[in-house]
Amino acid sequence: MLRSQRRRQIRNIGLLLLRIGLGIMFMLHGYPKVFGGPEMWSEVGSSLQSIGISAAPMFFGFMAGIAEFFGGLFLLLGLFFIPSVLFLLVVMLVATATHIGAGDPFTLYSHSIELAIVFFSLLFIGSGKYNLDKKLEKRRRRY
Repeated sequence: MLRSQRRRQIRNIGLLLLRIGLGIMFMLHGYPKVFGGPEMWSEVGSSLQSIGISAAPMFFGFMAGIAEFFGGLFLLLGLFFIPSVLFLLVVMLVATATHIGAGDPFTLYSHSIELAIVFFSLLFIGSGKYNLDKKLEKRRRRY
């Protein structure tokens, strides 16, 4: 009994550390995209041309930055966990497709594949015990 409780506790701490680490990294990657302004948004969005999306590069570049920055923040906090993980999964799948479409070597897109696998897995594993979604759910139940 104690062993299974201890394992759950360690698992929850592991999930918290994973969320914090990935969340910080995605915030760091998303920050320059969100706050880089129209030039940065267009540059990021223009990379989608390799997969046949040439319309509205500024919009798509900005949305990629928003998904990375706020997806990372929400992942870190364990807030809106499922939608955040889904957005980050889509960003990684699009990043992978963009690199493949551009003819880049595997080494340039292997990391986005790895992260897509992590996010896909998190959809099944969940956020763990320590997250704001659970805190807010408890608060909502009281009222």
